[in-house]
Amino acid sequence: MLARRSLARAAAATVGPSAPTQARNMATLREIELRLKSVRNIEKITKSMKMIASTKLSKAQRAMQAGKAYGLANSEVFANVPSDKPTPNKLFVVISSDKGLCGGIHSSVSKATRRALANAPDSPLVSLPAEDATADPSSPIMVIGDKSKGQLMRNYGENLQLTFNQIGRDIPTFADAAAVADMIVQSGVKYDSIVVVYNKFVSAISYESAVYEVKGEEALRESNAFKVYENEDNATRDLAEFSLANALFAALVEGHACEQSARRNAMDNASKNASDMIGTLQMQYNRGRQAAITNELVDIITGASAL
Repeated sequence: MLARRSLARAAAATVGPSAPTQARNMATLREIELRLKSVRNIEKITKSMKMIASTKLSKAQRAMQAGKAYGLANSEVFANVPSDKPTPNKLFVVISSDKGLCGGIHSSVSKATRRALANAPDSPLVSLPAEDATADPSSPIMVIGDKSKGQLMRNYGENLQLTFNQIGRDIPTFADAAAVADMIVQSGVKYDSIVVVYNKFVSAISYESAVYEVKGEEALRESNAFKVYENEDNATRDLAEFSLANALFAALVEGHACEQSARRNAMDNASKNASDMIGTLQMQYNRGRQAAITNELVDIITGASAL
């Protein structure tokens, strides 16, 4: 009886340490296998989103080319008949979107707005005439898109006057821009000019923040160039609102093209990162599996030698 107990203790001492090690190896391999499956699923999703964004990008670029004609016509009118009245009271209209997974497309316009309100040396307002190159930190802000709204709410929550969402879910239309312009005019916010902050399309892989200033009704009426034509009040008001709708439409379609381009690049980078992670995990899984097989062979050979 005593001999049997001694043999049982010896067997437990021999098997004891190896069992947890094998269990740990199996658990680790199982976790790696599950993670591999998860990363492969993510890779499939990001590749699908990249293909969708590529298709939408081509459509957005065609719409941007058509929409730019509105902005160019607007710029040509005010270039030939400039308004010489300074515009100290500015209203900032920040154009973003409601969707994410598109890189820094939203933070780009948010940072540009913060620099403009802080009158930083690299403020985007430096592209405007010298008399209009500064802004009051308490200037009112209106935001198109929930993403930039959340970013600007942290530091400039008191400046926000109006926010818009569900605009640009598909390719923006002139009706969308006209509706936004109408709500801005009817909001009762006093301004001399409107500074539109948007993302400028540079190429399919790059974009940059830019601003476009639209003169208000009072600035147009008191301009010496516009006084020559003796326009009626209704005509000046309609011109100001129509020029605002034109500028918003051009900025919306260009911002939409930048968003699709950034989303395509972001999903492409995500797919590449997932592929690299799959390679690393696969190598780790193979090494763990080979180590587990080697340990089992060692145990078999050791047991056979003992017999």
